[in-house]
Amino acid sequence: MKSKIHEYQKRNIKNMSKKALVIIALSISLVSCNKPVAEVKEVKTAYVDTSVLMKEYTEAKDLEAKYKAKSEEKGRQLEAEINRFKQEAAGFQAQAQANGQAWAQQKGAELQKREQQLGAAQQQLAQELQQESGKEMDSLVSGVKKFIKTYGKEKGYSYIYGTGDAASILYAEDKYDITKEIIKELNDKYKSATPKEEAKK
Repeated sequence: MKSKIHEYQKRNIKNMSKKALVIIALSISLVSCNKPVAEVKEVKTAYVDTSVLMKEYTEAKDLEAKYKAKSEEKGRQLEAEINRFKQEAAGFQAQAQANGQAWAQQKGAELQKREQQLGAAQQQLAQELQQESGKEMDSLVSGVKKFIKTYGKEKGYSYIYGTGDAASILYAEDKYDITKEIIKELNDKYKSATPKEEAKK
């Protein structure tokens, strides 16, 4: 009799543990199915108008002013030579009649050669300035990209798009525009770094 009761108890415990496992499994599946939508990570996006950024970024404006001044400074000497050449070329016609054909041919060839030399000097100067400013501008753009990447990580953005002259976005709501924030942060960073850079010089 005792063995029958014992067997019955064992079966009962076995059935109860099976039921318990089923209940636990069901409750887990219900919990996983009823996960609130809020737990899904929100994709935070924004965009920067790169053309506005480059117009209003102080370092970019300083760089433009630097090369404008450099161009004017290097161009002054060349401009003086060009003006002398223009005066000579203007008086050439009158002198040619007075000095004869042989002189006119020789002087004409000289003037032509000088015109070509001045043209080549102008072109060389423009290329030199373009290469110098191009290197510095590439470095600046690279710095801006790194800054935006760091800024995006710190602020929890999944994507920061670029719009402007080479726009990759055809439409975006104004509320996603963080151009002003980026310009302010970059200008503050540049402003705080400038005295240190000047001290090095």
